[in-house]
Amino acid sequence: MGLMPNNYKPISAVGPGAYEIRVRDAAGIARLMYVAKFHDTVYVLHVFTKKSQRTPKNDIELAKKRYREARDG
Repeated sequence: MGLMPNNYKPISAVGPGAYEIRVRDAAGIARLMYVAKFHDTVYVLHVFTKKSQRTPKNDIELAKKRYREARDG
């Protein structure tokens, strides 16, 4: 529909235009990192279950790598 999802936040550590959606369920909190606009496409960069307050560095680094790949096409 072109609207921003509920329960999202920008994640500038990954790159400009990257966002994180938080989904809470009985197993914990799932996170989906995505970038909304590269070449009129939505790219899902990384999905993982977060088990602590802080996002693990390896998850951020993987999303950053995929961000660069999507951006550079």
